[in-house]
Amino acid sequence: MTVSLDGRSLTITDVVAVARDGAQVELAPAAAGRMRETRALVERVLRRGDAVYGMTTGVGARKKISVSAEEARAFNRALIANHLVGAGPDAPTEVVRATMVRLANALASGTPGVRPEIAERLAAALNRREHPRVRLLGSLGQADLPAMADLAHGLFGEVELEAKEALALLNSNAFSTGTATLAIEDTGRLLEAMDVAGALDLEAFAANLTLLHPAIAEVRPYPGLGESLARLRGLLDGSSLWEAGAARNLQDPLSFRGLPQLHGALRDALAFARGQLGVELNASQENPLLVPEEDRIVSVANFEILPLAAALDFLRIALAPALTTAAERLLKLLQGPLTGLPDGLAPRQGLAENSLGEHGVTAQGLTAEARLLAQPVSFELVTTTHAEGIEDRMTMAPLAARRLAEMVSLGESVVAIELVIASQAVDLRGPIRLGAGTAAAHRRVREVVPFLAEGDTLLPDLEPVRELIRSRALLG
Repeated sequence: MTVSLDGRSLTITDVVAVARDGAQVELAPAAAGRMRETRALVERVLRRGDAVYGMTTGVGARKKISVSAEEARAFNRALIANHLVGAGPDAPTEVVRATMVRLANALASGTPGVRPEIAERLAAALNRREHPRVRLLGSLGQADLPAMADLAHGLFGEVELEAKEALALLNSNAFSTGTATLAIEDTGRLLEAMDVAGALDLEAFAANLTLLHPAIAEVRPYPGLGESLARLRGLLDGSSLWEAGAARNLQDPLSFRGLPQLHGALRDALAFARGQLGVELNASQENPLLVPEEDRIVSVANFEILPLAAALDFLRIALAPALTTAAERLLKLLQGPLTGLPDGLAPRQGLAENSLGEHGVTAQGLTAEARLLAQPVSFELVTTTHAEGIEDRMTMAPLAARRLAEMVSLGESVVAIELVIASQAVDLRGPIRLGAGTAAAHRRVREVVPFLAEGDTLLPDLEPVRELIRSRALLG
């Protein structure tokens, strides 16, 4: 697979293919032509002697200092060097690659006004799997300056950059956007697994499937709710729970009964985040901005990435209750008085051993950590003392994306425990007919985690179940 970068049509799928699967990239021919045209505008502005931020002037509080054409190359080198202030551990390789392809696509749009050779250098580095060290921390989300400086230093340290090119490499939210792309993709994958685990919980609890009645979506027409109802009904197609009298309760606990509503809300939040990200992957994030129709370069604030940062906050807020109720369901499945099964899902009632009970403790701990990561960050405040009060905004977009990725990772562990507990409960409940999707999921889980019989010890970890989630193997 080769991803063609034209500055206008980059997708989430494209970024994931490049970042994780090593897909090749190329600069679209039309993009190269457009970049040459906008670069010509930069050269005209230079010859006219217009004052342009970061090109013929310094940056930040030093915007009043002029930079001559003769000083441009030295200024570019100093601009990158002066922003090498990142901190913390190195970003994962896939995040660096996602950042690189997002930046290359932005340059291909022509709006930054750099030479085609700059975008081609990024494409070549991706194709050669050349990944500079990019530190994880330090960006406020108003252009990811420390991270982008690491990237520019690693890839362009020996390249003589022309006027405006250093700022075009720095003044970008490509790091936030690349991180968000991978996190949002993983949220969708987790939600698919949560549907499967939730449906298996319903089987394990012998729940009342009126909670999946089609009328629910007719009278409450949220898109995510309708899709969740359809997904869960499909997973449970053929289950004996659809038969009259199969349900144990007239109404089950809310964590079971509200399953489609909770997953529906998460689906709607995910769809919104994907929409915002789809715009951001091909949007201008730089300052200043070329306006070819007016033959000028203007100061703007397109690095203000609140639309994406707020969407990431929203998505984490919607994910938190979905994970909390997953934990509540698995905890209830461990309680004999609620299920009619042995306490702790032991192979028989009256055993002194705790069987699967301790998994509930781990699930509670994981879920508590996930909830703490849901706190919004895009409204964070910054003091106005830096750079003469000019840089008085922050979105914390990289943190918003990183927290989503961490929540998803924790969520995978919660869902892995949920699947193991639901599978044990299904086996203990006896010969019941599972749905098409839940039966397949149960078989997959049993391939890596056996039924816990009397005298057996717990597996040391559930990483094989997490791998089923990551690989989407449960969906088969």
